[in-house]
Amino acid sequence: MTTTPPPPPTTGAFFVQAVISFAASLLAVALGIAYLPADPWVRGFLALAVLYVVTSAFTLAKCVRDRQDSTAVVTRVDQARLDKLLAEHDPFKVDV
Repeated sequence: MTTTPPPPPTTGAFFVQAVISFAASLLAVALGIAYLPADPWVRGFLALAVLYVVTSAFTLAKCVRDRQDSTAVVTRVDQARLDKLLAEHDPFKVDV
């Protein structure tokens, strides 16, 4: 039984691109809300809604990452147990 190796870590360039993309999108939404021709309470409501969506997205991403990490650890532990059993097993050993 073989398991797939863990994916390689992300590169620094990918991380920087993700941060810049996030900052640009958040800035664009903030500017759009600030210049929206509406009452201040409407703009405030939209700004609060955007902040809620952003924090919820971070929470969801953390939960998904934690679940993936926990399953990866369980898989590695199971693989180590199987490897140990196979290493200790001798098919030619005769039980007396």
